[in-house]
Amino acid sequence: MSDTSRTGLEINTSRQFSSWLASTGGSLAFTTYQAGKLFTLGTKQDGSLVVFERTLDRCMGLAVHGPSLYVSTLYQIWRFENLMGLGEAHDNHDACFAPQMSWVTGDLDVHDMALDNQGELTFVNTLFGCLAKPSLEASFSPLWQPPFLSKLAAEDRCHLNGMAMADDGPAYVTAVSTSDVADGWRDKRASSGVVVDVNSNEIVATCLSMPHSPRLHDGMLYLLNSGTGEFGTLDPGTGKFTAITFCPGYARGLTFVGDHAVIGLSLPRDNKTFQDLPLDAALTEKNTEARCGLIVVDLKTGDTVHWVRFEGVVTELYDVALISGIKNPSLVGFKSDEIRRVIKVASPS
Repeated sequence: MSDTSRTGLEINTSRQFSSWLASTGGSLAFTTYQAGKLFTLGTKQDGSLVVFERTLDRCMGLAVHGPSLYVSTLYQIWRFENLMGLGEAHDNHDACFAPQMSWVTGDLDVHDMALDNQGELTFVNTLFGCLAKPSLEASFSPLWQPPFLSKLAAEDRCHLNGMAMADDGPAYVTAVSTSDVADGWRDKRASSGVVVDVNSNEIVATCLSMPHSPRLHDGMLYLLNSGTGEFGTLDPGTGKFTAITFCPGYARGLTFVGDHAVIGLSLPRDNKTFQDLPLDAALTEKNTEARCGLIVVDLKTGDTVHWVRFEGVVTELYDVALISGIKNPSLVGFKSDEIRRVIKVASPS
């Protein structure tokens, strides 16, 4: 199946992707900071795929919590709310996410975001190398930083990027290195990645290659070893990483739909950050090229059962999230006057 949106993005999918997505009863959201777009992939009543997009400057981290969709951008974190009630529909959409509030953070290079079971938002502040919470009085409120960083500094020393959220708060983070100097993570990025236990402050895994997107799912810790192109599990007790499958691209962004993982893939950039990684040799060995898109992996077999490929204006993805219970969402953006006309009155308290 293929589709070309009005943005000039060409989308090709495996034959059964649309029917699989429809069968989940949900939809997918994903970000591309390279093109400055927030996309949703949903399905119509006939099961066909529908793509929706809005422009958000350097959008990266995504988090879904109930009717709320959180998106990090260049200097803000936005909270979008679904303005439609259960069973409502408009123009064949069963949800309308509109921006309701934002925190102005400054350019912190916010990566992963997640909410605990109390609805508290935590985000990865990559510029300062810490976990943080939004603040009403400041750009951010520091929550935690890795034990190998000697100070809180706006220097992106270790490239802290990923966070696995447990019910009661952040559990694990990923960093590209343990460097304690400004921008030092780039020097040994191919094999110095770590996973840190937030509660114990212990480094539980080393020698990873640009790890991203740690996630807890069904009692297991999963992550993307992006520099090698591997998706797998990590045993925090032993530090052993066990690969489940190979990802044909630079992998970032991970969410789960039952027994399936949905993973974002990017094309490598033509700069030092993405060069000379083990991924290059792995792609050559498998006689393939990197792609930009999504893959759906069966956690039991490691097989890629569905895929989506993007060509055109989008070459890099950052995050992907499941929007449960909503098949065809729409988004209100800032580029048109639509936002002036979308008004919802709250119920009297």
